[in-house]
Amino acid sequence: MATIAIIGRIYQQSFDARPHLTLATANGTLSAIGDVVAQSLNKAFPEPNQRPIPYDIQRTVRFFCFGVGMGPIIGRWNQFLEHTFPLRTNSRSTVSMSALAKRVFFDQTVMAPIGIAMFLGSMGVMEGRSNSQLREKYSSLFFPALLANWKVWPAAQLINFRYMPLPYRVPFSQSCGVFWTLYLSLLNAKQDKAQDTNDKKRQTIDA
Repeated sequence: MATIAIIGRIYQQSFDARPHLTLATANGTLSAIGDVVAQSLNKAFPEPNQRPIPYDIQRTVRFFCFGVGMGPIIGRWNQFLEHTFPLRTNSRSTVSMSALAKRVFFDQTVMAPIGIAMFLGSMGVMEGRSNSQLREKYSSLFFPALLANWKVWPAAQLINFRYMPLPYRVPFSQSCGVFWTLYLSLLNAKQDKAQDTNDKKRQTIDA
């Protein structure tokens, strides 16, 4: 517990001094951890007749870069929700369940679709995908990812918005999001594999 308290104190001091850099670093690190877990599981539990897959460090770097970029954006979004839908009118008042519900609703109907769209687009660009491949990625993955998001994140964000102080909301959501990143990583890798297979088939036909 003492170690956790020390880490929490260091994080709070860093957030107070450099909030955007702190959020970017924390979010990027946790995003990278999610991809490390995903790749480790792929190696530990390969598909039948699948050749051994070497660890893709560039893929983890892409997840880190995306997390770094999204950290300050999510931090600003949390500030917007905090000021637009205050949970208490004063320190002695009870928590407004209506305001809490509005926070979760707007988070899931506004930020969730934007976040997924930015993830798919950013990953596609960093992977060097063509415009047609990006369109295919959006067509194949956007709505399945959004529906999966709505099954998981409303409950997590309800806890986050209700109990976590503002500086800790991005790290909390991204800590929960290690498993979400695991899902996105596996989903994105599956789509990349399918696109690469289709490209090889087209090259063979053209040849």
